[in-house]
Amino acid sequence: MGVSSDRSDRQLEFDEANQFKFPLLSDPERTVAKQFGVKRIGPMPTKRATFVIDTDRKVLAIISSETNMTAHADDALEVLRKR
Repeated sequence: MGVSSDRSDRQLEFDEANQFKFPLLSDPERTVAKQFGVKRIGPMPTKRATFVIDTDRKVLAIISSETNMTAHADDALEVLRKR
């Protein structure tokens, strides 16, 4: 699942352009961001982070990078492969 503070209509455009195969959650009030500790004040409202969460709801890893988006997917897949 992907979560961002973008409105639903912007997420739909993003999803259609990138053909994601997973749900996107719109969090314009940044409630989820606050709960996961990635909300911040300023022009960049949230920190970019990937949470790898197991089926038992345990957080297996947190991947953070503001500039290397490939690291998020690569590192998350590595965590899952080792599981």
